[in-house]
Amino acid sequence: MYKSGLIELEVVIAVARLGGFRAAARELGMSSTALSRAIAQLENRLGVRIFNRTTRSVALTEAGEQFVAAVGPALFDIQQAMADVNNRRATPSGTLRLNCAAGAARIILVPVVLEYLRRFPEMSVDIVTEAHLVDVVGKGFDAGIRTADHVPRDMIAVPFGGELSFSVVAAPSYFVEYGKPRKPQDLMSHQCIRARWPSGMLSRWEFERRGEKLSLDVPGVLTLDEPALIRNAAIAGAGIAYLWNARVKDDLAVGRLTAVLKDWTVSSESLCLYYSDRRNLSAALRAFIDLLRESTSKESRVKRSSNDQ
Repeated sequence: MYKSGLIELEVVIAVARLGGFRAAARELGMSSTALSRAIAQLENRLGVRIFNRTTRSVALTEAGEQFVAAVGPALFDIQQAMADVNNRRATPSGTLRLNCAAGAARIILVPVVLEYLRRFPEMSVDIVTEAHLVDVVGKGFDAGIRTADHVPRDMIAVPFGGELSFSVVAAPSYFVEYGKPRKPQDLMSHQCIRARWPSGMLSRWEFERRGEKLSLDVPGVLTLDEPALIRNAAIAGAGIAYLWNARVKDDLAVGRLTAVLKDWTVSSESLCLYYSDRRNLSAALRAFIDLLRESTSKESRVKRSSNDQ
């Protein structure tokens, strides 16, 4: 269970920020019952109601708004002072909370996150995957992970992993039935599995070869908003997909998928871990960043060795 000696105040701030008891309980590692009890005890001690709550909503009362406005900054200063002291420990401890897209989580899970937990047994890692970009500071995360072009400008970004290459893929059975596109324009007569961004816009397929660039709004009867679903649909023979190579490389290796237009595919900007410049870098986050860089360096050495053979 989450303990800090300031639990009642932290509970109030968490509920006010997240807008609900369940979300606050998850963040603090408490049961909803224990969280509700902490708020009730504080309200009894203060003699005022801090939250108006119904079965559908939770909202601060006028007194609650004044309380949060007064206590919030002071609590942040106290938490920061505690974090500064904890950062002097030789071994990181506590919980590291990260927000990222599901694809990024898959990339870092085994080589970085699991290795991090092995090296630092006093740490725990809480990863929340969301397609939408969120305010990592406002939502209580230590850091976020996105492609470089999606990192907010007021954040400190740490690139890792190198450029992300894309592959145009489909099941072998699809190409047997419909043939393979020889150039990007041929895709306009194929069934393509279209992707929708979190913003609601449809993703265009980008291509480049020897200075020639193309951006296609490909046709298709199936549109999906999650890369894992797109991969599954491609394996099932539903059409041609445009995905990160890291997501489909195992499928390509065993023949579940076949890549085409290899000389036309492009790379996007690298992934970045990012965090607020308004916070001191914690020992836990510093150790995670060091491991990210170590993993990237190791991957680069393996690629160079493979290319030299």
